Amino acid sequence: MTIANPPDFLVHDQRDDVGVVVVEEVETRQRLCSWCMETDKIVAVTATQPIPLGHKIALKEIAEGDDVIKYGEVIGRASTDITVGAHLHVHNTKTRKW
Repeated sequence: MTIANPPDFLVHDQRDDVGVVVVEEVETRQRLCSWCMETDKIVAVTATQPIPLGHKIALKEIAEGDDVIKYGEVIGRASTDITVGAHLHVHNTKTRKW
């Protein structure tokens, strides 16, 4: 299955908790579509807040203290509860070392 339009965000691995936004000016309540590069499945989510180009969007609920997965690998830990469609960045994630 392929997506008809260019994707709004990219998902690399089916285990990923996040996708990377590749369009400008994502707004609250905007429906975004992409596909998982690994499985070729369509992925859709509604943004719950504005998300800048190149930043991450949550595809799953992530509890405070949980690992965050991107590229099928742990990239950090949630510093607060994160809802589906939320903006992920330094305000709600941190390195696992600190």
